[in-house]
Amino acid sequence: MSNLSEDIINKYLTGQCTEEELVEVNTWMKESEENARQLFRMEEVYHLGKFNQYADGQRMARAEKQLYKKLDEEKGKQNKILRMHRWMRYAAAIAAILVIGGGAGYWFYQSGTDQQMMVAVANEGIVKEVVLPDGTKVWLNNSAILKYPREFSEKERNVHLEGEAYFEVTKNRHKPFTIQSDAMRVRVLGTRFNFKCDKRCRIAEATLIEGEIEVKGNKEEGQIILAPGQRAELNKNNGRLTVKQVDAKMDAVWHDNLIPFQKADIFTITKALERFYDVKIILSPDIQSNKTYSGVLKRKADIESVLKSLQNSIPIDYKIVGSNIFISPK
Repeated sequence: MSNLSEDIINKYLTGQCTEEELVEVNTWMKESEENARQLFRMEEVYHLGKFNQYADGQRMARAEKQLYKKLDEEKGKQNKILRMHRWMRYAAAIAAILVIGGGAGYWFYQSGTDQQMMVAVANEGIVKEVVLPDGTKVWLNNSAILKYPREFSEKERNVHLEGEAYFEVTKNRHKPFTIQSDAMRVRVLGTRFNFKCDKRCRIAEATLIEGEIEVKGNKEEGQIILAPGQRAELNKNNGRLTVKQVDAKMDAVWHDNLIPFQKADIFTITKALERFYDVKIILSPDIQSNKTYSGVLKRKADIESVLKSLQNSIPIDYKIVGSNIFISPK
């Protein structure tokens, strides 16, 4: 393979590559150090241009326009949805007040079946613990939204999640616990696991720490029973559901605000930071990868504070461009 096609490069930079195309990119990058360096530079230039393309005001205007478009789309729906729309507007005002106060939002609304539904929202950059009616503990990460009934029914325990959350489900074999999201659902009797399904990301994932869970796509994309240490990933674009063997606890370290490392290389550390802070970290191809590090990183208010701490142990330089971070050797 001598060169990548322009189409694949564009897809890679915009995060739209299929798994096969990602394999092709990785193969090309490993062919030579020059290829790896070239790709690193392309990513750097692309993300710099992407970040600087709009001023803050323009980005806000675009976001506001998208919000009003969504609200307009809802106007044509049935009365139940219109009632929900009105509720959401009031809820958004409450949430805005709570954001200013630095807390997490809680409110309830009446569903079509006269069942009171609770909604918990973690503010941006906040990890919020929620205790459900059955004693199940849920930690919501960074703007995640959890909807659940004020009281579970006699036969089932159903909740809805948008974003990322860590669950410690109270065991009840007679009343299964189900988490529904826009792409994937997880069914469990009692266990500890991490579940992430964000509308902004093309991959929904469930990682099992302890117990047993059943994972299934909302469009019947397979059905998998996970064992501890496995992660199920559903590609929303092609509907492929796959299972990987992972260090499961690392997927959920964010919930207690600590990131422990035991003989971890720079790749392992940065992957954990990506999940923890919802950023994209791009490593220079000449970064030293044969050294390992052990210790515990404590969650800080922002990723830059963590990177400054890392510089005390690892000889690196970094550059932050929006939600993208470029790391190179010092």
